[in-house]
Amino acid sequence: MATVFKPIRPKKLSEEIVDQIKELISRGELKPGQRIPSERELASFLGVSRPSVREAIMVLEAMGFLESRQGGGTYVRSLADVTMADPLANMVERRDPRMLHALTEVRIGLETWSAYLAAKRAEDSEIERLRELYSIMEDQAQTGGWDADIDSQFHLTITAATHNTLQVHVLDTIQSLFQTTIMVALSEFYSKEGYIELLLNHHREIMEAIADRDPERARDKMMEHLTLVEEKLALFLQKERPDTV
Repeated sequence: MATVFKPIRPKKLSEEIVDQIKELISRGELKPGQRIPSERELASFLGVSRPSVREAIMVLEAMGFLESRQGGGTYVRSLADVTMADPLANMVERRDPRMLHALTEVRIGLETWSAYLAAKRAEDSEIERLRELYSIMEDQAQTGGWDADIDSQFHLTITAATHNTLQVHVLDTIQSLFQTTIMVALSEFYSKEGYIELLLNHHREIMEAIADRDPERARDKMMEHLTLVEEKLALFLQKERPDTV
């Protein structure tokens, strides 16, 4: 009977740090793409030595939770990015119509649900952030402009407002693929076709539904918006690659 038991080994400080950072990532306290404090700051916050922090960061990088970027800083890596980003990125860069269409369908499913949950769970600060981003969109639209990065931030803010960590990580990966290709292409397409005002109205209606705490309306307005995106993307791809659409 005694052979089934194993001696309890006290954890090293670095292991405690690893566990704490993993817990913060799983709870969404540390979000994909967020820069974590420096070694010196972490050592001060945790009351441990810098070598222990350095060892923990190396372990978390090896596990795929963190990544060091050129130019300095260590960032939270999207958990979905580890398995999804590289192969999908190659197909997106080639503007593979079938892959782009498939990504749009996935985005519709995830983001309509994000809007629904955000309307139920968004904090006041997150709704205020949506209003700030919308105000920027409104200013740009007056001159016929549309910034794909601001658009992306608007949608990611909605996802963050779900307070569902896995949802945030999955959509962060997919959204980065959209931003570099589809959203830029759609921005140009909308501009040429005069759809900027309609696009702005869609974002306002989504924002208002979330602010009004109306989940069904938020989901429906996001569906209306992304259905238009899907339709315009299909037309864009047909012009780009008529032989494959």
